[in-house]
Amino acid sequence: MIFLRSFLFLLIQTIFTPFFSLLSLSTFPFHPMTRYRVISQWARIMVFLAEKLCGVKYRVKGAENIPDFPCVVLSNHQSAWETIAFQVILPPQVWVLKKELLRIPFFGWGLAMTSPIAIDREEGRAALKQLIEQGKDRLERGFCVIVFPEGTRIPPGETVPFRIGGAWLASHTKAPVLPIAHNAGYLWGKNAFIKKPGTITVSIGRPIETAGIKPNDLNEKVEQWIREETAGMGRP
Repeated sequence: MIFLRSFLFLLIQTIFTPFFSLLSLSTFPFHPMTRYRVISQWARIMVFLAEKLCGVKYRVKGAENIPDFPCVVLSNHQSAWETIAFQVILPPQVWVLKKELLRIPFFGWGLAMTSPIAIDREEGRAALKQLIEQGKDRLERGFCVIVFPEGTRIPPGETVPFRIGGAWLASHTKAPVLPIAHNAGYLWGKNAFIKKPGTITVSIGRPIETAGIKPNDLNEKVEQWIREETAGMGRP
């Protein structure tokens, strides 16, 4: 039954996404915020289908900590689920992502319409400069900036050092950091076809003011909070 439900979810997603991507391209003349509000409906539909077809539900702890102004969101990264669900849980946002994602037919084309910060990690300092410049621009436009400091999806129970980019952006723009921890990887694994039923926990911490905090110290503080919060969640 789980296999059948997962197959049905993938089938609908595969059929629906190209059509919605073409709709996304038609939003090009509009303001970036208008484009986002239209395109993010895809995520809402996917979250709805994941719950109704696969039984993937979620609960949010600390929703009251979400500020009503732009911030830098730093979160652990376990699956594709959080990249979709954050569009439902959080205010309008853009993502820091690998630029090659924009080359994916249909999906990447629609993604490009959401004003992402698409970087080439191999460019080093140039990529960091781009992150600061474009990140500042997106924050001024009213978007939150989503950064996954692990750099890639990491299975539950495994850890890698946090990259400095998100903390660097927050420190240089004086934007507060909103730390988020979740355990989505247990139900929706990295590149996994099977979507297991259960309830994902998303824990949102209190915003961290960044004025006067060095990027390295900020990065360590956020990493420690996310590690401890995630460890306390266990399996859904």
